Amino acid sequence: MKILIRVVITAVALWVATVFVKGISLDTTDTAKKIWTLLAVAVIVGVINAFLKPVIKTLGCAFYVFTLGLVALIVNALLLELASVIADKLDLPFHVSSFWPAFWGAIIVGVVSWLLNMFVSDDD
Repeated sequence: MKILIRVVITAVALWVATVFVKGISLDTTDTAKKIWTLLAVAVIVGVINAFLKPVIKTLGCAFYVFTLGLVALIVNALLLELASVIADKLDLPFHVSSFWPAFWGAIIVGVVSWLLNMFVSDDD
């Protein structure tokens, strides 16, 4: 159940990013298709974060320490761009146009996810 809640939270955070960041778009007018696309992209983001992010953090540990964690913003932006590429390959209407929209979108997704996760219990 917690996984479904986290997927929904990520989907909401992605939606907020599409609303506020020019360059991140959800190219459909059908509400049901928007919801399913956001949920699918949230799953893609979750899988990317589960498999690639730990490897990147391990290999780039020195960069994280040297930049006091600021390189994480760049990594998150690149991972959001990767999610957009995968979504495009799966014919999902979610697109990130370039690095800077991905950068600001990753910040928004991170902040909104953090805020919404404050309301979710970590108890099993």
